[in-house]
Amino acid sequence: MRRKLFGAIVAICIGWFQAEAYTASFIKSPLSQMKLIEDSAELDCEVIGNPIPEVQWWFIEGEEPDETVTQLFDGAREDRVRINATYIHHATSTLVLTNLMLNDTGIYECRASNDPDRNDLRTPPKVKWIRSQANVIVFEHPDIMTNPTVVNNLTSATLSCNLTNPPSPIRGHYWTMNGKTVKESKSDSSSYVEYRIDKIDYHHAGIYECVFLSDPPVNSSIEVKAPPHVAAYKHSESANEKDKAALVCVSYGYPLPTDWSWYKHPEGEGEKRPIVNGTSEKYEIKNTPNKTTLYVKDLNIEEDMGVYECLGTSDAGKAQAKITLRVRSQLAALWPFLGIVAEVIILVTIIFIYEKKRKPDEITDDDDSGAAPLKSNAANHKDKNVRQRNSN
Repeated sequence: MRRKLFGAIVAICIGWFQAEAYTASFIKSPLSQMKLIEDSAELDCEVIGNPIPEVQWWFIEGEEPDETVTQLFDGAREDRVRINATYIHHATSTLVLTNLMLNDTGIYECRASNDPDRNDLRTPPKVKWIRSQANVIVFEHPDIMTNPTVVNNLTSATLSCNLTNPPSPIRGHYWTMNGKTVKESKSDSSSYVEYRIDKIDYHHAGIYECVFLSDPPVNSSIEVKAPPHVAAYKHSESANEKDKAALVCVSYGYPLPTDWSWYKHPEGEGEKRPIVNGTSEKYEIKNTPNKTTLYVKDLNIEEDMGVYECLGTSDAGKAQAKITLRVRSQLAALWPFLGIVAEVIILVTIIFIYEKKRKPDEITDDDDSGAAPLKSNAANHKDKNVRQRNSN
């Protein structure tokens, strides 16, 4: 009896735990955000359950009893609403609001349910949908006075920003250049900030932003312009006759060139000749803001060899670079081989002549070396006889 009672209790507990495990529940809820007009907001929601729950997004505007509830769908609000959802191991859904407006302020609710009767209004269970909410508050842009608004044709400048009506207390500020934080520009809270540029060139030209750390963060930008810096990718190019050569120039700085031009310099005195794209099949020019490429086709030694110039022009100035084009003959690759063959022939000829002259000398030397011992022996015999006579 006790065993049966214990088994029943265990079965009830297991069933209770299984029922809890299969019920939809949040593992990630959306977070409240404060944004500025024209910013974007992103809300994330993740739910587990078995079967995998369905996720919906709703917008609640106003307060009870006058609040209005609207379901959001992909493409709503003139295509400013995007909903991305996946249902693989569990349900994940992301609500993206772009180009925010003041009337986007309100409560955004993530709803989830895996109840089979969740959409049946005639059979309401105790809990159909679980819900998680987040507030999105949209502020107007505060007034930030910048001085100057644009820097052009100056060698140095001091940039300043003055924030007059922050949306919340300022915790600090920093400067950015082309989206990257400027080193050692972070400072404590202040509504007026400055940044000094001692030398304005293409290295320091760009879009500067003063960023105030409030809720939400606010910023304003100042354009610092300088003449572009144009450089040849390679100062000289070599190609074979009848082939195609590519001459490349690149540009750095802000703003980048809006117009590119190419010229051909004469060998002697005279004005450089402009090269216009599309005027003949000889030349082709391809441009991007930071690069230009001149293609010279069907190379000719007499006509195409020489100095070429690229010129980049922006509203802040212009700059140029030169490239030397060398054209090799089609037989240029054959000359090294012919030179090696000639060296081998000359070397073999020298060895042959040397061996021809050397053989008679070697035979004469052998005969002399053979006669020398005979003379030496005869002399020894004479000395021997002389010594014998003296001893007698």
